[in-house]
Amino acid sequence: MSFVTVRDVWQSYDGRPILERVNLDVDEGEFVSIVGASGCGKSTFLRLLLAQEQPTRGAIRIDGGHRAREPGRERGVVFQRYSVFPHMTVRDNIVAGEAFDTHWGRFRGAKLTAARERADAILDRIGLSHVAQNYPATLSGGMQQRLAIGQALAARPRILLLDEPFGALDPGTRIQMHDFLTELRAETPMTVFMVTHDLGEGFKLGDRVLVFDKPRWDPQDPAAFGATITYDFDARQGGIPFQGLLDKYPSLRAAE
Repeated sequence: MSFVTVRDVWQSYDGRPILERVNLDVDEGEFVSIVGASGCGKSTFLRLLLAQEQPTRGAIRIDGGHRAREPGRERGVVFQRYSVFPHMTVRDNIVAGEAFDTHWGRFRGAKLTAARERADAILDRIGLSHVAQNYPATLSGGMQQRLAIGQALAARPRILLLDEPFGALDPGTRIQMHDFLTELRAETPMTVFMVTHDLGEGFKLGDRVLVFDKPRWDPQDPAAFGATITYDFDARQGGIPFQGLLDKYPSLRAAE
């Protein structure tokens, strides 16, 4: 039985289809990259996985459980822009990640002390212990994104959702973040879904690469149909079909 099961998922906004007939099975611990042209529903699919939205039709189940109705601790998320709290220190940002579903006013005393100790362990792991008392604005872009990932990890999620997590970083920092994420994967058994516009990044980091596109197209009404998974590549086998995808999706060529 697969860990993440997506069955006949459709999503529409105001009657306009965004996704249609999406079916997917993902094993626990897999890293799934999601690519495709702009506006083809990649981020929408990520929000459905997060349970931030509910599908118009179909169901998404985690480990055979019930359909989630709202985001929870088992799903962590990191966006392109650093999703951290600017008024909190680096350490307290990690504590806030653990306190996702805890009333902050009651997260005090021995519980808060223990949480800060766990936060220090995470900061050691992500290489930010030396700036624990700093505020996010004092950190570089790469450090802020490390903090955002650490904050997501603090809740010990079973699934990590990444929405263009490195898109705002310079090339050198981006490569460092690739190495950092690869190291984290070796240490934690999380299942990862990552939306990216960088085809090379998708194949470099992912075990699988999903391509979202519209299999049906009406030139008189481009919004008449939604997108679905049109390709599911196994990136672990070394067969990286860059050229064919770049010919079909020129918008990915800049990331070549």
